Amino acid sequence: MKPERLIRTFISIPVPLEVRSKKNMLYSTLEACPSEINWVKNEQLHLTIKYLGETTESLFDKIKSEISEIASTVRPFELTIAKTGCFPKKERPRVLWLGIDGNITSLNSLFLNIEKKIEVLGFPRSREDYFPHITLARIKYPQKHTPDITTFLKSSYDPIDFAVDRVQFLSSELLPSGTFYTLLGSYPLGETL
Repeated sequence: MKPERLIRTFISIPVPLEVRSKKNMLYSTLEACPSEINWVKNEQLHLTIKYLGETTESLFDKIKSEISEIASTVRPFELTIAKTGCFPKKERPRVLWLGIDGNITSLNSLFLNIEKKIEVLGFPRSREDYFPHITLARIKYPQKHTPDITTFLKSSYDPIDFAVDRVQFLSSELLPSGTFYTLLGSYPLGETL
């Protein structure tokens, strides 16, 4: 019997279109080193709740059912995109991101509920605390020099408020032309604001 195909999957929250203009503005702070920084495509910007990793297609329906059940019990809530940052440290950044403020309590509750339900399906809980952010770019090493991200980190912009009203289940496929996302399901949150 042929082994089941594994597909990288994750659960996320869609972000408002205004994030694209902020990304473009922040891109201009790092124009001196475009080849060293891989920017996330505009249509792929999102707020990850849970990265599931390699997933068999036979689990998709169970995952969708769990996400749908959780989403139906959560009220929509407000978040704010309001800062810039990097992982792991400024001196050797690997990820450039936009930070999340607002109703973090509801976001953390959603994350914990998803962790709990998905763990039953064989996906381990995250080893690190949940740190909500929107990845804008990745920096790969080794390279000739580390990009100077000081201007990026000091950039200020008007905060972006947005309502979280749904959760998405997506697959991620690495192709020679780059990463390609496929929407596997979208689940509205339960009660209205």
